[in-house]
Amino acid sequence: MKFKSLLAKPFASIIAGKVKKEMLRAVEDQEAILQDLLKTGKKTEFGKEHKFDGISSYENFKQAVPIRDYEQFKPYIEKIKEGKHNILWKGQPIYFAKTSGTTSGVKYIPITKESVDHHFNTSRNAVFCNVTELGDASAFDGKLIFLSGSPELERVGGIPTGRLSGIANHQIPRYLRTNQLPSYETNCIEDWETKLGKIVDETIGQDMRLISGIPPWMQMYFDSLIARSGKPVGELFPNFNLLVHGGVNFEPYKAKLFDSIGRKVPAIETFPASEGFFAYQDSQQHEGLLLNTNAGIFFEFVPAGEIFSENPTRITLKDVEPGVNYALIVSTNAGLWAYNIGDTVKFVSTNPYRIVVTGRTKHFISAFGEHVIGEEVEQSLMGVASGNNVRITEFTVAPRIQVNGELPYHEWFVEFEDVPGNLEGFALEVDHVLRKKNIYYDDLLTGNILQPLKIRPVRKNGFIDYMKSIGKLGGQNKVPRLSNDRKIAEEMEKYLQAR
Repeated sequence: MKFKSLLAKPFASIIAGKVKKEMLRAVEDQEAILQDLLKTGKKTEFGKEHKFDGISSYENFKQAVPIRDYEQFKPYIEKIKEGKHNILWKGQPIYFAKTSGTTSGVKYIPITKESVDHHFNTSRNAVFCNVTELGDASAFDGKLIFLSGSPELERVGGIPTGRLSGIANHQIPRYLRTNQLPSYETNCIEDWETKLGKIVDETIGQDMRLISGIPPWMQMYFDSLIARSGKPVGELFPNFNLLVHGGVNFEPYKAKLFDSIGRKVPAIETFPASEGFFAYQDSQQHEGLLLNTNAGIFFEFVPAGEIFSENPTRITLKDVEPGVNYALIVSTNAGLWAYNIGDTVKFVSTNPYRIVVTGRTKHFISAFGEHVIGEEVEQSLMGVASGNNVRITEFTVAPRIQVNGELPYHEWFVEFEDVPGNLEGFALEVDHVLRKKNIYYDDLLTGNILQPLKIRPVRKNGFIDYMKSIGKLGGQNKVPRLSNDRKIAEEMEKYLQAR
């Protein structure tokens, strides 16, 4: 055992023990966090507007603070961008995490000095809990890689601003810097294919032991390593023993990732977001992700079917039930208050509180981390169709992950009244508009992770015949606009227009 693993093993054990103690007092910690947030928040503009001084209980809080999404928070964010202080939280944020919006295009999520440490510490807790359970801290003796966005930051209203993964790169502690790959210069490369080639250059001869990132990015990294070396990743890196992932559903990638490695390695799932690090897999033995109940985040839960109601049911941790799909609402020490993050979760355990992420409050595609939502695809397709005097009958969109060695893409099944004469040109127009609406999607195409979308014309009444075939024609049944899997897409292939 080398020096770092010798030190890491007892420290990991201490952290894991602390996490287990926190499991037992999750409800009490949540109640205390709400009071702490209110104590600081009452001195802010938001707190004064919502009379935080008069809030003494959760029931008071619910009455005073309605659930909001980003659009409703945007006026406060704009004031912060103008340089004003004490708007949502004391002082100003130390970062803005730049993320994709729905109608606003780009969201700027505040990260404060009180919240920033939780983003790194929760990643650490996830790794240390699993290291303790596995009894193996040797990952710290070799090299580690976090496949992330560029750590270069711009300034918005004087505040350093960038992707969350780039900001997180600035939080890597000094004791891990000597282990971390790739180099800062390589990490700053914007084009993904160029960056990937440099990452392979820098890592192929190294003792890689921990690899972290979004699953599709990890798969592309593995494919490049195999193409370069002719060896499976597990043979190339014989000491590789921890895979940390998050951002998208792992299941579609799991089999191919392990096949590329040539053996199974412990995989740790995480649930980070710009708004906070909400949960993480603390054990290889138990289903679900441990809710992060003592990290400056107060959680509320709304039955998913009520989230768009005028007065939805709002409950705290102590009242949740296993198996119920809840919209996740958070108040944080970054100044978000009863904020609807748009994700839905389901509890698989309440002792301790473990969740699985079940989706979004709206239909979406995020097979590659793009977070494309229904409004974006509808507006892109219908806007281009209107401009070209093309009429659309019905459509659905699904990701195409593996395409005979090609880059993946979004596959659009569209039933036209009359198929455009230049279908490829029409598709490129739609792709161009969608890129303007969604910065994540644009980043993936700019970085050569995805290729432009492709449209498959569906024959006349194809969607009707499909709905008939599954016994769901008529009534309130609708074809989902977006899917994260290919169940509908595989069925729709039967109804394509003959060429």
